[in-house]
Amino acid sequence: MKFRTLLFVLGLNSLLVTPAFSYQETTVTNGGTITGQVTLAGKEPPALAYSLVTNPDTDFCGRISTGTGWRLVDEFQVAPDGGLQNTVVFLEGISQGKPFPQEGPAKVTVEDCLFKPWVLVVKDQQPLHIVNMDPIIHDVQIYETAPFGSKVMLHRPLRLNPFHPKNRIKDHQHNPGEAMLDKVHFSKGRRILYLECGFHTYMQTWGLGVENPYYAITDENGNFSIPDVPEGVYSLVAWHPGMGGFLNMKVVVIANETLKTRMEFENPIDRRMAHNTMFPNYRFGTAVLEKEGAVYDVQATHETQEIQTNQHGGAPMDHSGH
Repeated sequence: MKFRTLLFVLGLNSLLVTPAFSYQETTVTNGGTITGQVTLAGKEPPALAYSLVTNPDTDFCGRISTGTGWRLVDEFQVAPDGGLQNTVVFLEGISQGKPFPQEGPAKVTVEDCLFKPWVLVVKDQQPLHIVNMDPIIHDVQIYETAPFGSKVMLHRPLRLNPFHPKNRIKDHQHNPGEAMLDKVHFSKGRRILYLECGFHTYMQTWGLGVENPYYAITDENGNFSIPDVPEGVYSLVAWHPGMGGFLNMKVVVIANETLKTRMEFENPIDRRMAHNTMFPNYRFGTAVLEKEGAVYDVQATHETQEIQTNQHGGAPMDHSGH
């Protein structure tokens, strides 16, 4: 097997990527393979910080927290060499190729006030199953996003899991309740979805719609592999939910050869000032509210999120991942 190497450092394109072809499934023989790494230039951005006391179910959701009243959401998991995890890499401009894998519905699980997985790949009209593993109610809100504005795809309550023992809300048990069933349906020109909980603002998940089965999600080192690609010229695209657009590069795939690539995101400019600092005198902090008679029992009994000094020189942030 032959190898070729291609290295591109690219800027961000528009958030909107429109497939040029409809896709036809066929048998692929002597296909090529695209492998590579997606990296992030510069320093890892700080995590987002959310005050637990401004969200409901503080005691339960606070079991995963800093232990000081904050829940952290780290959008970026970066390896020591810059490899960027949870990046979707996919091909555009491919009109026919291998069949889609025999897969069921897209599945999202709610566990400990977290949506899992952090990033998923979906098809238009694919069934969507969301399962609540928590003994509290969540509010599922799904938006499809685009540069010209977002649009509500779904908004429904997610009932509490009925299999937890009553009056023992802090028990760490996860028996799946009945799945909420729906369907992914993108409007024309949109392919990104964002899922959040209307009650707990730190609960977030992202999804990307694909038109063909030539995609991969990078691992903890930012690596990916896309096999069985018919010989041809295509666009290789990378998308990460923490970035402001897509990376796009032309690739030439030759039968029975492996093409090695590298794609690099520029370090994003942090515009998340509402959530990237943890002030000890925050006006809705526990100390302030307790003076008004409120009592909160925020204990990180399940997972204490580590706090490190922000590389940008600001307040402490978490980089422990999801």
